[in-house]
Amino acid sequence: MNTVKTVLELRAAVARARGEGKRIAFVPTMGNLHEGHVALVEKAGQRADFVVASIFVNPLQFGPNEDLAKYPRTLAADQDKLVAAGCHLLFHPDVEEMYPHGQEGQTRVGVPGVSEGLCGASRPGHFEGVATVVTKLFNMVQPDLAVFGEKDFQQLAVIRTLVRDLNMPVQIIGEPTVRAEDGLALSSRNGYLSTEQRAQAPALHRTLQQLAEAIRNGDRQFAQLIERGQASLASAGFRPDYLEIREALSLRPAQADDTQLVILGAAFMGNTRLIDNLTLEL
Repeated sequence: MNTVKTVLELRAAVARARGEGKRIAFVPTMGNLHEGHVALVEKAGQRADFVVASIFVNPLQFGPNEDLAKYPRTLAADQDKLVAAGCHLLFHPDVEEMYPHGQEGQTRVGVPGVSEGLCGASRPGHFEGVATVVTKLFNMVQPDLAVFGEKDFQQLAVIRTLVRDLNMPVQIIGEPTVRAEDGLALSSRNGYLSTEQRAQAPALHRTLQQLAEAIRNGDRQFAQLIERGQASLASAGFRPDYLEIREALSLRPAQADDTQLVILGAAFMGNTRLIDNLTLEL
């Protein structure tokens, strides 16, 4: 696996692969990789001949009180994981390479509708930062396909909408959430949890499962279900941020006759904000 730091080197390497008739897959990440990221790279390798990954901690998607400065940077370990997963090229730019004219005057990309509410309400500007950096990365790599995790369900919806609305020739593939044995969704932020908090954290996934089971059994009193779920999270030591039931394709609030639903939750365990979701088809 080659590691490059400039757009010029990236484009040259991709052009060589494409000149050999290879199909290009792309997996953008912020590093500090875990088995969930590995699954994305492995899926990319199943769908294409040449896999490009990126590691870039994007300042545009962090709010003023979020963890940009302390976000873990683990490049050497990440490179080992990428090699083992079958990655061919790693793009690891610095901020100046991604935003050579500064961040203040940077053209921004907004995706209305699906970016509003949920994490979009809790983290103002976050999805504009995500959409902007993904647009830039897609233009730099020009992949045939890109793989994203379904754990960040709203982010995946934002990217699908972005690609559709801007006519980008990139196939977007969602990869199911990878979980620990106790059900906790793998996340780089899990590393911030204390031992006691880590033991409590799977309650987020269990709460989503309980709501899903109630819905499968015919309960359509969504407001009451959410109240019960929030109480369950609070009793498990969480400070709920949001817990919502949405229509899975549009992300609008769920209605009683919807057949494809997603239950989305975000909650703080101490100072660590965890997210998860569960889809169900009725």
